[in-house]
Amino acid sequence: MSLHSTLAAVTERITERSRDSRTRYLERIRAAGEAGPKRSTLSCGNLAHGFAACGVTDKSRLAGDVVPNLGIITAYNDMLSAHQPYERFPELIRDAAREVGGVAQVAGGVPAMCDGVTQGQTGMELSLFSRDVIAMSAAVGLSHQM
Repeated sequence: MSLHSTLAAVTERITERSRDSRTRYLERIRAAGEAGPKRSTLSCGNLAHGFAACGVTDKSRLAGDVVPNLGIITAYNDMLSAHQPYERFPELIRDAAREVGGVAQVAGGVPAMCDGVTQGQTGMELSLFSRDVIAMSAAVGLSHQM
């Protein structure tokens, strides 16, 4: 089955239009990966906050400033059926990280809004604005060098 010609044309335009910004983004991600963890630049007090909720194994792994620590940003909540299954994801991600010698911690949550729930309701236009809030919330959650 081939891609519909209109979808192919739109995809190509988006790919071309975002080529430069995507290239810059991927370069920043590559450089950050090569630079490695920066936990050693944090003060003892900051590290204490980051380590406090960890188990003994995760604490010892993080203390070495060698293993990666995956920051999990979650949209879990009980109110929206599509978001409720996310409740289990942090633990699944933590287990997978531990299996390969890493660590994973929930770094933050983002507001969750469902277009389907708000459809026809006062305030439903907020779902478009919530995308910016979600992006900013994720950036804040991932900003502390843990």
